[in-house]
Amino acid sequence: MNSLGNAVTFNELKWDSDYFGITSAKAILHRPLTLNEWDDLKTRFRDYQFISIINQNSEPINAQLIGKDTSAFLVDVNIQFEKRVFEVYEMAKNVTIHQSLDRNEQILDIADFLFSKFTEDPRLAKRGGDLIYRQWLINSFGRPDKYYALSKEDDGNINGFILYSYSNSACVIELIAVSKRKTEGGIGSNLFKALEYVVKQSGHSEIKVGTQVRNMRAINFYHKVGCKQVGCHQVYHLWNQTNV
Repeated sequence: MNSLGNAVTFNELKWDSDYFGITSAKAILHRPLTLNEWDDLKTRFRDYQFISIINQNSEPINAQLIGKDTSAFLVDVNIQFEKRVFEVYEMAKNVTIHQSLDRNEQILDIADFLFSKFTEDPRLAKRGGDLIYRQWLINSFGRPDKYYALSKEDDGNINGFILYSYSNSACVIELIAVSKRKTEGGIGSNLFKALEYVVKQSGHSEIKVGTQVRNMRAINFYHKVGCKQVGCHQVYHLWNQTNV
């Protein structure tokens, strides 16, 4: 019987299990847990080699329980941003929108992300954590629920992209990157402006995105384009076996 109610969302991570070769799960803690709820959750942890624990809003009570009763360590603090989209009257120049985009090697070449919980956890890093965002992009190609905003130079070469999808009334930015070969600024801002236009045209009302607390460049960018910080979630990694 589920005694956790709406306090915790607990899911097995099949894709992660297959990719990393370890049984994986994720627990999202929505509010401070009671001791009975925490005991129930710890029982579920035993069935998996690896568990990602998301402590929403960085609740101190949950942080104390995790630190006291488990060997989990803090691998990330995820900063959540939102922006309400009002009327946007023109599409940004040199940006095109694509649904079910075919595999594109230029996009994969641009995708070089410095900050990732998959590389800052050594056990995930040695299992291909440095390639997980590349695989994320590969898995998105050809899917009708995935969209790309592509910034292109005059010769047609891609110099930046946003991968996004829709959830309820919101557009969710999954990944954003700009070519490191480009020295002039403004590509990211132009992409975001284009996204605002298509989001409004599609009848949605807001844009959501998350980034790591250490990624100051991304945080400053989202503030620059008018996003508001709405959440700060601790991410813990728990390993149940010392030999994995």
